[in-house]
Amino acid sequence: MSEIVVFSGSAHRELAEEICSDLGVELSPTHIQRFSNDCIQAQLRANCRQRDVYIVQPLVPPVQDHLVELLLMLDAARGASAAQITAVIPHYAYARSDKKDAPRISIGGRLVADLISTAGANRVLTMALHAPQVHGFFSVPVDHLSAIAELALHFKGKDLSNTVVVSPDLGNAKPATQFARILGVPVAAGSKRRLADDTVVIDAIVGDVAGKDVVVLDDEIATGGSVVELLDVLHRAGVRRVALACTHGLFTGPAIERLSSRSDIDEVITTNTLPQGDHYALPNLEVRSIAPLFADAIGRIHRGESVSSLLSDTVTHG
Repeated sequence: MSEIVVFSGSAHRELAEEICSDLGVELSPTHIQRFSNDCIQAQLRANCRQRDVYIVQPLVPPVQDHLVELLLMLDAARGASAAQITAVIPHYAYARSDKKDAPRISIGGRLVADLISTAGANRVLTMALHAPQVHGFFSVPVDHLSAIAELALHFKGKDLSNTVVVSPDLGNAKPATQFARILGVPVAAGSKRRLADDTVVIDAIVGDVAGKDVVVLDDEIATGGSVVELLDVLHRAGVRRVALACTHGLFTGPAIERLSSRSDIDEVITTNTLPQGDHYALPNLEVRSIAPLFADAIGRIHRGESVSSLLSDTVTHG
């Protein structure tokens, strides 16, 4: 690993440090400076020449600041003659902007992908993109990891004989089915229509959930609007206990208040693709680390090995 150099922006330094610990390398220093005119400057304070460089920066709030940091760090690494530059983006926020669903709107997922490759990324390493087609927005190779196996480990050893995995919508049914297969339980899905960014309507549940314990699986929880709507529908359908599981726990806006006020949520399980500080805390929140998965992927990329085995929907570590 001597030729690996890992840098972090300001978005999630703790995750970068954990990835480096698993890799057995030091996190190289970075200096991010904001000038009086509000422009950002990024300096990589370690030798990059002919090195394999990895820049860890999830696109978390404030997303625009962290995106510009990432672009500047990629440009700095290219200017420093790095042999290969990989943008490690555990949460790609612009994946939600994946289609033209209204007149004269931008497709941010594609535009930001172009910016990342133009800035200097030779490869992207990410996790749980909101829509599968976003993978194709990038003009450089993308390794798209999944946290499903890691989330499933939380339920390992528990009695799941009366449990059903529920996807909030039919679009998320494939990962929910993979998750259910790991746990050995059936799957159901909500029939959802999104009216606005934080407003959804769930008309019905496709599948049998009456009298069941439910694990709701989603790629992310932002304001919690979809979750609250789904919970109401599930309880009208006669479910017993509910656990929430998601890869990206954003918990923005009214999410903490919404979820904390629901006595029918037994637990919330998420990962550390985003910082989960005290201001995000829920009394029943468990955070599982995806740092070992990213460290394994980085090691394989560096050695020229296949990353495809990490994309399996089986539990491979614990």
